[in-house]
Amino acid sequence: MDMQTIGMACDHAGYKMKESLKRWLARQGYKIVDFGTHSEESMDYPDTAHPLAVALERGQVDFGIALCGSGNGISMTLNKHQGVRAALCWKSELGALAKQHNNANVLSLPARFVSLRLAKEIVTAYMNAKFEGGRHQRRVEKIACK
Repeated sequence: MDMQTIGMACDHAGYKMKESLKRWLARQGYKIVDFGTHSEESMDYPDTAHPLAVALERGQVDFGIALCGSGNGISMTLNKHQGVRAALCWKSELGALAKQHNNANVLSLPARFVSLRLAKEIVTAYMNAKFEGGRHQRRVEKIACK
């Protein structure tokens, strides 16, 4: 089985956690496409969120993991793109539900509010979950603006 390609994006607040998650996922055999940022120097999260969203819409990555201080700003930016369903998760149960019920294709994490250990648990729950379809498919289809 081919391992999936994960797009990752963050701002300065999420940089350290992104780097740790990136190494952890690469050790598991995942291919990582890093959209930045590449330091803790202050920057604007849309500058990394938009390139991740475009890559996701073009099928260049299978799904994304995005981080900023609260997880809100990067999620809001990602969700401006029609092909993106970014879900802000701070518990592993939310990570699983984001995939099961919403078929989220970006997992957003609040880097200032979760530990690295918890972030790994959330990522694992998200990645192990499967979209349930059925009534959830109908709802997901109604998300995009027409």
